[in-house]
Amino acid sequence: MTRSAPRVDAVLVQAVIAGALSFAHLHDLAAAAGQNGWKAWAYPISVDLLLVAAWRRLRSGGSKTAAWCWFLVALTASLGANVATAGLLDLGAVPAWLRILVAGWPAVAFLGGTLLVHASPKPEETPAQEEGNTAPAAPSAPELPDAEPEPAPASTAPVPPALVALARKVADEHRARTGTGIDTSTLRARLGVPLPLAEAIAAQLT
Repeated sequence: MTRSAPRVDAVLVQAVIAGALSFAHLHDLAAAAGQNGWKAWAYPISVDLLLVAAWRRLRSGGSKTAAWCWFLVALTASLGANVATAGLLDLGAVPAWLRILVAGWPAVAFLGGTLLVHASPKPEETPAQEEGNTAPAAPSAPELPDAEPEPAPASTAPVPPALVALARKVADEHRARTGTGIDTSTLRARLGVPLPLAEAIAAQLT
């Protein structure tokens, strides 16, 4: 049984070529901006790592806004180096603003990588929550009609004779002034007693 030859992934080959060229352009731009030796090689690694971190954040399903922001920042740095080293920029006389950007890139890349890697993940639902989301809601119990309030029992407390005498005097004064008998509410207000007691006193005045 013969084994078939391994197939070459064209996309992977293209990615390796693009990465190698971009790596070289970033190195040349960093070296032209005054970053010599190992520092010039660290710049393309920093850009590629930020691209990878942003891409992984996009694939993880977390905050896509921050991931797209840092992905575009790293992509701009890579494309900018490719364009700058294509003959549009004199690498022998790099402008001051570009030197400033190159010098400040490590801090920017560190900030972006830290925010992407250590961002809080989206909380996952627990099994109980997932079961609660799919289980049908329990039928609510039928509402019962409100019970009618029971009438308050009449007061059976004995009424002091002195209070009855005072109430009789108040009732007589009310009849002499108005010509009508005093009602329970007025008697209660004049004596300052609770309603059950006023009703008991009124019952003894009749």
